Amino acid sequence: MITNQVLLLLMLSILWPTIALPFAPGNIGNLFGMPESDGKILQRSKRGWMWNQFFLLEEYTGNDHQYVGKLHSNMDKGDGNVKYILTGDGAGTLFLIDEKSGDIHATKRLDREEKAMYTLHAKVLDRNTNAELEPDTEFNIKIHDINDNAPKFAKEIYFASVPEMSEVGTSVATVTATDADDQTYGNSAKLVYSILQGQPYFSVDSENGTIKTALPGMDREVKENYQVVIQAKDMAGQMGGLSGTTTVSITLSDVNDSPPRFANHSFRVTAVESTVIGAAIGRIKADDPDVGRNAEMEYTIVGGHDIFNIITDQITQEGVIIIKKPLDYETKRDYEFRVEVKNTYLDARFIHGLQFKDYATVKVTVEDVDEPPVFTRNPYIIEVHEDTAAGSFVGVVSARDPDADNKPVKYSIDRHTDLERLFNIDSVNGTITTLKALDRETSKWHNISVVATEINNPRQTTRVPVFIKVLDVNDNAPEFAMSYDTFVCENVKAGQLIQTISAVDTDEPLVGHKFVFSISPTNPNFTIDDREDNTANILTRRGGFSRREMSMYLLPVVISDNDYPIQSSTSTLIVRVCACDSRGNMQSCNPEVLPFSDGLTTGALVAILLCVIILLMIVVLFAALRRQRKKEPLIISKEDVRDNVVSYNDEGGGEEDTQAFDIGTLRNPEVMDANKLRRDIIPEMLFPFRRTSPIKDNTDSYCFIFIFLYLFS
Repeated sequence: MITNQVLLLLMLSILWPTIALPFAPGNIGNLFGMPESDGKILQRSKRGWMWNQFFLLEEYTGNDHQYVGKLHSNMDKGDGNVKYILTGDGAGTLFLIDEKSGDIHATKRLDREEKAMYTLHAKVLDRNTNAELEPDTEFNIKIHDINDNAPKFAKEIYFASVPEMSEVGTSVATVTATDADDQTYGNSAKLVYSILQGQPYFSVDSENGTIKTALPGMDREVKENYQVVIQAKDMAGQMGGLSGTTTVSITLSDVNDSPPRFANHSFRVTAVESTVIGAAIGRIKADDPDVGRNAEMEYTIVGGHDIFNIITDQITQEGVIIIKKPLDYETKRDYEFRVEVKNTYLDARFIHGLQFKDYATVKVTVEDVDEPPVFTRNPYIIEVHEDTAAGSFVGVVSARDPDADNKPVKYSIDRHTDLERLFNIDSVNGTITTLKALDRETSKWHNISVVATEINNPRQTTRVPVFIKVLDVNDNAPEFAMSYDTFVCENVKAGQLIQTISAVDTDEPLVGHKFVFSISPTNPNFTIDDREDNTANILTRRGGFSRREMSMYLLPVVISDNDYPIQSSTSTLIVRVCACDSRGNMQSCNPEVLPFSDGLTTGALVAILLCVIILLMIVVLFAALRRQRKKEPLIISKEDVRDNVVSYNDEGGGEEDTQAFDIGTLRNPEVMDANKLRRDIIPEMLFPFRRTSPIKDNTDSYCFIFIFLYLFS
């Protein structure tokens, strides 16, 4: 290895002509700023330094301080009166100067990569007076580079990918290294790239580090991952240069270059006949060495199938066979169909000459199970007329055992769906009958569930909904659609409309409702006009109504329908007599208060008199009862014992006759039981007790009401 001293000598030899030229005879004057003369002695007009810049090699390894250079001023006569002072970058620490000789030394090893140049200032002083002999002058110390840094990559390992089957020269990735050495000086930072591992599959561009494919037809299904080692070497790759390496992990990405293939071209699947529609009965799988969307497959049944279908499981890429229609072991037990598989995504570069599909045969065997009964219909809709008597026929449901044994079936009604127990069913033949009469106006539909159960296996049951529609029978008469508030004016004329009425009927005839309205033809006050649209007009037959004569009229209206049998009803329309203005607007309907002398008739006076007499009799009777209740009891004390005089036609029973008389009654006649008499003799009371029965009807109230109504009518 070349030592620093040898390198220093080499640099001095290179730079010597430049350094020595100013000191050659005839040039010294130029160096010091003196003009040429013809042997005349001239005086120095200004100072002249003997340096421009210094060069220093980095990474000095000697034991002594590294010599940098020498400062010298023409003011220095060599008598030791001149002192050199150094300031600036590293002065006094990195760089030291001999005050007398001006020699500069570096005290530490310097690294160009840390700092490439130092700027310092030099002064020349008089040692005795410290006066400046020369102005402050700047100079540089430049650090010369040596190849002491190896190339480095940003990462220890890189990841890259390239499609399989790529052509030779396809770019994979570019990796670059950096060198901290001086790129402007020599070849210390000039890098050359090479591949140490990964041939013959890949190559690298020596100048820019671009990795490319070098082998055609690389197949991911054969080998997917490659480890490539790239080297970067400085000194332009020459011997003695420093180098750095990195690893590039290259993965071949997939392309659809492999078609799907069945490992077995025949599959056998078993399914029970009770499998529900849409359920899976088996799976088949084709192999595709590709990955991702290049391995996505689609399964289909060639020509389709009525019973089965096949779909693709997007996660496992399997073909799932499902049921489209129910299986029946008793009808057909074996099926066979052909399945095709193909890729959903094709790459146009690889479809030439390859068939990207495959075929397989699937055989399905149906197994028998004990099935529940099956109804001939689902649901049942049955119609029955309302008012049908209990025990009447409604309809029949039928179920059978679909198994080959055809076991017997019994029927029942789920009572949770028939809480009112309106229906019954024959457990053997499935005949539904009524238990009660049905009313369409109460419920138009009855929804019940009928259960069919195998007699030999009660766990096998099937239920079916039965919807029973109750048909209408004309069993309801029409009536007023609403309550009418009808009045007639006192000054009304004959033939004037006072009310339009309509009717409703809870029945629903097939041809719609048609109502007929009528009143008594002998009615002297009102008449009716049937408009034949289920409404009618009430008209006055006369004029001159008076509230004094009659304040209210009750008009019976007969309403009939047109269904069979015809139903009719009589509704009463209340017509009040009211006072109206000239336009017919009602003003008052209250009865007029008339003078007593003018309005009372003989019949009214007789009625009032009778009511007064009855009231007086009630008051007298009430007072008599009050006095009787206030009388003292017969027995005041326990010692006061009195008897009622009773006559019997036989002799007493003596001491043994204990039922003939109750002494307790004598002590408190208020609690005497009138019904507890002697059982062997009917007594004949000399003074029978008579109790006045209370008046059952409120005659006094009726009289008051009658008087009030008559006075204010």
